[in-house]
Amino acid sequence: MSMIERIRLKIEEHLSPVKLEVKDESYKHEGHVGSKPGGETHFSVVIVSDKFIDKSRLEKHRIVHDALSEIMPDIHALSIKALTPEEATKG
Repeated sequence: MSMIERIRLKIEEHLSPVKLEVKDESYKHEGHVGSKPGGETHFSVVIVSDKFIDKSRLEKHRIVHDALSEIMPDIHALSIKALTPEEATKG
């Protein structure tokens, strides 16, 4: 199973997102610390979930990190955009 699939599975399982985008951006970091041949080290996620309602930005990121705790040791970098459905509709 690819790392994108693993990330997607964990987020869907823990956060029941109404929208989820997971991108492997490892190609942007080739030759940098933490990169490895074949990529799958640097990711960005956009998550829209009711689980983020009434949470600060820091709390949202902690929720995502908790959901991915089992696989975080295999991820070198993770960019997170975590929104409530209301925040997502505001643009």
